[in-house]
Amino acid sequence: MRQAGIAVRVIPADITTYMRVVHPSADVDDRQMFQLANAGRFTASEISAMDVRQVHLAGITDQEFDLEFVRGIKARGYFLSADMQSFVRQVDPVTRRISFADVVDKAEIASLLDMVKLDVVEARVLTGTDDLERAAVAFEEWGCPETVITRADGVLARVNGKTYWEPFSNRSVVGRTGRGDTTFAAYMARRFGHDPGPSLRFAAALVSLKMEKAGPFDGALADVLERMNAPAGR
Repeated sequence: MRQAGIAVRVIPADITTYMRVVHPSADVDDRQMFQLANAGRFTASEISAMDVRQVHLAGITDQEFDLEFVRGIKARGYFLSADMQSFVRQVDPVTRRISFADVVDKAEIASLLDMVKLDVVEARVLTGTDDLERAAVAFEEWGCPETVITRADGVLARVNGKTYWEPFSNRSVVGRTGRGDTTFAAYMARRFGHDPGPSLRFAAALVSLKMEKAGPFDGALADVLERMNAPAGR
């Protein structure tokens, strides 16, 4: 990450969080996940002041952030966003297998966020519906003004009462892992200078390219803009 020019701040831990993902079938969305080791929870006191516009909480499971941490970071005045997998993915203390379960503090967490990301499974667990727009409305009612939800075929955003949808255009799923994180990262970055609709189109184009190749996205801005402007079905 540092070689790519990214500023990295390390909080030392005795062990490193270690995940195992099993695909029991050819369906890339059919996954069994285990957290075999855990570095421990973050605390707000460990996070020094940062000269940034936005803080995003991108936890892998519920073993990293708790409500007190979210409150502490929000109190510093940052534009705050979070991936709800940080709370919905819950680790069995014995088997270490990850299951998806409802979150008692979900409404308060949502009320502390300026932007939230989740996928269709997490949306169903938290709101009781597979309908992406209805799920996004639920988060809006809990107090989060901007919600992004991914699904295998595309991504929805609801911003200040208006809903946007963009389909993915990937030609393969060899790079499926990281789809949600990449979608939201691209959307967040584009939103700094663009409206929700164009930002969602940008994110859908970028992650579509990412899914056609294993590993993180390594294309150029021109590649994303070309995919954005390509005729549907191309």
